[in-house]
Amino acid sequence: MDLTNPLIYGVPCFIALILLELTYSHTHGDEDLYVWKDLMASGAMGIGSAILGPLIKLTVLIVVFNFTYELFNPLVDGVRTNIMGYESFGYAWYVFVLCQLADDFTYYWFHRANHEIRVLWAAHIVHHSSDHFNLGTAIRNGWFTLLYKPFFYMWMPAVGFPVEVVIFALAIESFWQFQLHSKYVPKMGWVEKIFNTHTMHQVHHSQNVEYLDKNHGGFLNIFDKIFGTWKELDDDVDVKFGVIHAPQSYNPLVILTHEFKDIWADVKKVDKLSHKLMYIFGPPGWSHDGSTMTVKQQQRLFNKQKAENPEMAFSRPN
Repeated sequence: MDLTNPLIYGVPCFIALILLELTYSHTHGDEDLYVWKDLMASGAMGIGSAILGPLIKLTVLIVVFNFTYELFNPLVDGVRTNIMGYESFGYAWYVFVLCQLADDFTYYWFHRANHEIRVLWAAHIVHHSSDHFNLGTAIRNGWFTLLYKPFFYMWMPAVGFPVEVVIFALAIESFWQFQLHSKYVPKMGWVEKIFNTHTMHQVHHSQNVEYLDKNHGGFLNIFDKIFGTWKELDDDVDVKFGVIHAPQSYNPLVILTHEFKDIWADVKKVDKLSHKLMYIFGPPGWSHDGSTMTVKQQQRLFNKQKAENPEMAFSRPN
């Protein structure tokens, strides 16, 4: 089946929506929504992803997915048959639906891993590095994530989903994730019970302690609710976007690499191999001497203080 990747048509839509939001913000008294240097940095990284994406997809995603599909779904008497014994999935409408659900499950764990494994966070922090929440931030994507993301999705062609259908699902996921980056869409009632929405994604991009590492879902929020990472936006909380340790630069190369440099500095300062490995593969904020804290440690401290003295402002330990 020759299935066109919807992202081919997405780029012009992304640019048009960014310009529309930019115009709306400036004509409705919200000039601070976009900062030109910040938007240019996001645009540079978005262009880089658009250039590198097809090259990496050709050499990594397509090759990996096709190899996996062929290996686990060989032709048996002219029919694609999974090694588990059933006929591989075709192109019926319900296969697309099932594949999209499988994509959302995979995206949840891929996204959560990017927040909980420091070397992956070093690649993903690029997307969170802006302290502005807008559609321009949506295209601020790290280039290094393109290298390892396909490996999270290998199980999908392995169980029999056609490669084209998997790539189509990935593109739909990208569309949904892009449009979530707007603060102009309010809470939407019953929709919030099922889908990952704009207000939930504001929580995800917040650096408020209680909001850290929440709402990792793609277009659904069911997996966040099942695995304990869902958090509703509290209208009484003043949201601060961005990351705790921002790169303090609009230089795309600095934004892309600053956390890797911090990892290298941490690795060099310890002698024990176990400590070195934890600084690479442990959760962000982990330290061998307790000088910095992980998100879970910070949130336990936050909840303890809130219970004991709710009127006292929380002082971030990191």
